Amino acid sequence: MRILLPLSSGLSEYELNNAGPLPAVPAAPPSSRVAYAAPHVVIDPVASRDPFSEPVIDMDATLAYRRYLWSLGFRVAEAMDTAQRGMGLDWASAKRLIQLSAAEALATGAGIACGANTDQLDPQQPATLEQVISAYEEQCAVIEASGAKVVLMASRALAGCAKSPDDYHRVYRRLLSQLSGPAILHWLGDAFDPRLKGYWGGRSGDENMAICLDIIRDCRKNIDGVKISLLDPQREIKMRRLLPPGIRMYTGDDFHYPDLIRGDDSGHSDALLGIFDGIAPCAALALRALDTGDLPRYEELLTPTVSLSRHIFQKPTFYYKTGLVFLAYLNGHQNHFRMLNGLESARSIVHLAELFVHADRARLLSNPELAVARMRAVLSLAGVQEESHHV
Repeated sequence: MRILLPLSSGLSEYELNNAGPLPAVPAAPPSSRVAYAAPHVVIDPVASRDPFSEPVIDMDATLAYRRYLWSLGFRVAEAMDTAQRGMGLDWASAKRLIQLSAAEALATGAGIACGANTDQLDPQQPATLEQVISAYEEQCAVIEASGAKVVLMASRALAGCAKSPDDYHRVYRRLLSQLSGPAILHWLGDAFDPRLKGYWGGRSGDENMAICLDIIRDCRKNIDGVKISLLDPQREIKMRRLLPPGIRMYTGDDFHYPDLIRGDDSGHSDALLGIFDGIAPCAALALRALDTGDLPRYEELLTPTVSLSRHIFQKPTFYYKTGLVFLAYLNGHQNHFRMLNGLESARSIVHLAELFVHADRARLLSNPELAVARMRAVLSLAGVQEESHHV
């Protein structure tokens, strides 16, 4: 099967691989690693309201994708960055999504953790520490009432008003002491959100890591683990080795996840990853291979996904959500490619065409005929026409 694609090298006829579909994924979750997938959301494509100021989430398609991830053995990290938190998903929509998703997880025994942030605060108005704490408390209460684990997301409002590391200590100690169960902390690097630069209040990466570790040691009985998304594998490994016993390191490194999850003689990272949204079948099979100690199979499955992930997460990194939603569209998980804040337009048509190639090479086009048909439809809207189709 061939398709004409506008690649960075020019218009090229691409021939899809003939490796065949991936094997079926066992129903049970992996046993050797804790694996959260942070899934995307899509909007209702026929809603009459403005998708920028009054977006309506397509809940049927959005929740169906969570069921798909659960069916592959993943836990779901709900209302996180991948769901466009802070880039279109406001607190009112996030609250409803959390409650619906958590209810489904509770009914089926599936794993779920949900992001608590401070995004109900007006970003145009300076916040106080007390306002930040109150905003976090409101969201934590909703999450725990739904039966889900809390992920304490990095807060733009806290980054904006904190004057010193002591302010971070104050906020996190107070919040963690009130939770009914252990939470996951969240350290998001400025590649994902420039407004979080210098989070934890230090003057360097080492200082910020030390501050975060101090908070973890002080509040360890209230903490399950820490997710870091810094795209710096050496810092993650260094911090992982310094964590108190029983505290998990959840990698959020969408560039180096195979090595970090595999680990070394001193330990490994568990995972809370946006890229799992896009590479779920490969990742699920790789984790099962890791369970049995089959490292060659683990590498065989995950290695081809890295070039896809690096492409999806290329700068500006925070537009990675566009690639994940497009891949889900190609694979038939939703019948449209419409996103909050019109983010479907955040990547070029060349970027999307090259994503198609990377996904095909990683065996992540589950139905190649459907993927080709949908890719051609998108290309046609962009003015790229094939004079003839070669199938």
